[in-house]
Amino acid sequence: MMRLPTGGRRIDRSATLRFTFDGKPHEGHPGDTLATALLAAGRTLVGRSFKYHRPRGVVASGAEEPNALVNLGDGDRHEPNVRATVTELFEGLTATSQNRWPSLERDVGAVNSALARFLPAGFYYKTFMWPKPFWASIYEPLIRRSAGLGRPPEASDPDRYELAYAHVDVVVAGGGVAGLRAALLAAEAGADVLLAEQTPHWGGRAPVDAAADPIAIDGRPAEAWIDAAVARLRTMPNVTMRARMTAVGLYDHGYVVLDERLAAPQGPRHRLWRVRARQVIAATGAIERPLAFAGNDKPGVMLASAVRDHAVDQAVAPRRTVVATNGDDAYRTALALHAAGVEVPAVVDARAAPDGPLVERARAAGIRVLPGSGLRAGGGRSVEAVHVVPIDGTGKEEGERIACDAVAMSGGWSPAVHLWSQGGGKLRWDEAWSSFAPDPGRPPTGADGAPVVCAAGIAAGVDPSGGPTAAALARADGAAAEALGRLGLGAAPEPLAVEEAAEHPMEAVWIMPRRAAEAVREKAFLDLQNDVKVSDVQLAVREGFQSVEHTKRYTTLGMATDQGKLSNVNGLAVLSDALGQPIPQTGTTTFRPPYTPVPMGAIAGEARGELFQPVRRTPLHGRHEAAGARWEPVGQWRRPYCFPRGDETEAQAVEREVLNTRRRLGLLDASTLGKIVVKGPDAGRFLDMIYTGVMSSLKPGRCRYGLICSENGFLVDDGVVVRLAEDAWLCHTTTGGAGAMHAHMEEWLQTEWWDWHVHTLDVTEQWGQVAVVGPEARRALEALGGMDVSAEALPFMAWAEGRLAGIPARIYRISFSGELSYEVAVPSGRVGELWDRLREVGEPLGASPYGTEALHVMRAEKGFVMIGDETDGTVIPQDLGLDWAISKKKADYIGKRAQARVHMTDPERLRLVGLEAEGGAVLPDGAYVALVGRNDLGQRATEGRVTSTYRSPTLGRGIAMALVRRGPERMGETVEVPTLDGAAIRARIVSPVFYDPEGARARA
Repeated sequence: MMRLPTGGRRIDRSATLRFTFDGKPHEGHPGDTLATALLAAGRTLVGRSFKYHRPRGVVASGAEEPNALVNLGDGDRHEPNVRATVTELFEGLTATSQNRWPSLERDVGAVNSALARFLPAGFYYKTFMWPKPFWASIYEPLIRRSAGLGRPPEASDPDRYELAYAHVDVVVAGGGVAGLRAALLAAEAGADVLLAEQTPHWGGRAPVDAAADPIAIDGRPAEAWIDAAVARLRTMPNVTMRARMTAVGLYDHGYVVLDERLAAPQGPRHRLWRVRARQVIAATGAIERPLAFAGNDKPGVMLASAVRDHAVDQAVAPRRTVVATNGDDAYRTALALHAAGVEVPAVVDARAAPDGPLVERARAAGIRVLPGSGLRAGGGRSVEAVHVVPIDGTGKEEGERIACDAVAMSGGWSPAVHLWSQGGGKLRWDEAWSSFAPDPGRPPTGADGAPVVCAAGIAAGVDPSGGPTAAALARADGAAAEALGRLGLGAAPEPLAVEEAAEHPMEAVWIMPRRAAEAVREKAFLDLQNDVKVSDVQLAVREGFQSVEHTKRYTTLGMATDQGKLSNVNGLAVLSDALGQPIPQTGTTTFRPPYTPVPMGAIAGEARGELFQPVRRTPLHGRHEAAGARWEPVGQWRRPYCFPRGDETEAQAVEREVLNTRRRLGLLDASTLGKIVVKGPDAGRFLDMIYTGVMSSLKPGRCRYGLICSENGFLVDDGVVVRLAEDAWLCHTTTGGAGAMHAHMEEWLQTEWWDWHVHTLDVTEQWGQVAVVGPEARRALEALGGMDVSAEALPFMAWAEGRLAGIPARIYRISFSGELSYEVAVPSGRVGELWDRLREVGEPLGASPYGTEALHVMRAEKGFVMIGDETDGTVIPQDLGLDWAISKKKADYIGKRAQARVHMTDPERLRLVGLEAEGGAVLPDGAYVALVGRNDLGQRATEGRVTSTYRSPTLGRGIAMALVRRGPERMGETVEVPTLDGAAIRARIVSPVFYDPEGARARA
């Protein structure tokens, strides 16, 4: 490889950039990628393949590159698996090769290549099965050391990342001529447009292709038309243009995720956009396919389009290049190289009689065209020659030898259908292009079933009767008109006049030639990174892996970091051939986001360090801090654990707070409890499905305890539901569950009951809430004045609205302590005022704040369950004795059918009980519950586990709650709770309600 003396439309030869690769210094120019700079320096060996550690060189020029992956940077800015083909060169760049030891040139892992016959597809599934004891000691550590390509970073990433959000009418993914045309039409029709292009440059392939095939658009050279279109778009206020931004994922209802790489020396490094679009135009272009021939993995074998890109854009080219193709497009590469002074000894064309403008231009330029031919590449670590043989495999196996430094191969083009497929769109098989293309009759749709995505340009498939640029622009016009029609904007545009050489249909040739590939030791590869050969796919079929998804996993075809961008269609062709069926019948594997790798930092955005999980504080946080609170994290909130006084320990403070609340008056900041308003004509029946009990029958002014289960029947949250009005309810959730429960409700509304008239709103932070608890609670509220809180006016499980001490308030008569209790909700901005007034009027009544530990102790004394303590994701309400909160009349609720499964109704399930330890000891939290004694082997038979355990100040002894096998049936039975020192504490199974089982105090 060499730097051509002239040319290079993207590079600035007046400036030099210094960089290192594997510790050796090199130079390049602004406009180079790391790949072109290495090639210009004569570095064709840039990596090693994953399985056989075979030498690998640059293959592509874009994001589809499978080989040229490097470790970029060092120290705290080290990043693995970076594609050299899309890494813009900069001063001081440091890169190292991957998957080799001790060096790239002398890699001991290359011994795998010599053992290739013993390491076929799926060998690991057979090899590591026996002897079984070897797995943990030998096999697993060996596999883990061998897995992966790049070296993971060890230091913390110092760079910044951002998240951005937008709502637009149209997202256009792709800034080639089709994307530019679609964006112009949409913007001129009045739509808000976001145009994203993954490279630093606009215009796609047209400017490069024009180097060999002059292209005129609307009477102007292609590059001039592109410059004018970009300039026009930049002046339009309703257009946002972003280069270096890739649409990496398309999700439901036009939700697009885009990764923007920022080139500024200061500021964030990546910005991840999350965009809601009314319409998406996928102008994502196409990816050139390689050809499968013997030796096609050698450094120096490249895609014809990549050779053309490097020669035209960066003036980097091989000295002597053979072109191998099955269609017209690769002739552009031959012509571009010839015009740059590079020798092209031959074009090896699989077609029997190639003709057309490009072919004739090549012949006229003196380039030898060898029709009906295939080849194999020869040489050591890189290409030194090719051997040309008839495509049908007849004739001499060696064939004619042509010396060369590189092979520019083209097996046709595959539309980049990833976004279309990610959104749920279906594909059709395009016989003309021998590839899958979007099926316009089955596009991705929105919530209303209407289409939300249009494919434009080559991404939609190209009419082979005309030139690619003309076809791409025509498809862009059609996509824009379709999208604008759905938006009620614009009219059909006037088509543009395009002058270019027309392409002829390609011939579907996947392995060229078969006999030559089988007759020599060199293998024909499909997946260059994972070392998947043609023979591996054929072996998979013989071994019964005939589904495309099974073949993919058995051979690892398309599971590399390029996600099958180069290997997918060729692999499907070989698989279909082995199965003796057409490719459409074989189908495709699933296209999953992201389209290109996204840094974890970009996904997290600013959520790192102190902002990884932002601390949430209630409006009373400052008052608690002044009172000496000891803090406890509860979800993202900071809540007071307890309020020690003087020299009190935390345990002493908790005991004092419990006893004071039971005997006099306690105040609890309950502002962190989740509060979700559910409103609408269908809100009642919606809540009947969300909760296990009936909420639609709840009368305004009343409250009801409710349980929420997952689809699998497991208890996930609980809380008190309040009926605010005929069409409105307020659902209280646990502190840590507010966000998850709101998301749970919205998921079911959006995916299952989307036609129900229900709105939900999380108002957790809009309301501050204070629990006024204890025998003196009523007197404290009466002292504030403004509302009647008597037992007659406000009975247990009722609520009232009014003004308390002049503050707008809702008072709920509910209790999580078992004492007389009121929870007072006021606007967040006034909860501090309420707290101060309660402390003031409560002082003569013995008022004292209490924290979360006292709350937990009191609820355990009453036998109330705590989500997260008594539940672990495997517990159903029936296990906790909460059958009374499950409606026997309702036809359905989320989780009901799951709770009818055999293992859910098994009488041997663990169920909630209380435990009283001998001598009043406090049992260890989380300990197992076992039968008394040991068996003959010295083992204890496990019967359950302790879920909550405390010293009860009220009872003066330890209490515990536990889940025990057939627990309620075993009242009075003695069990053992083993301790960490090998001893055991004996305990008796009792009711989980230790205090005031009649509930008289709460109803006082």
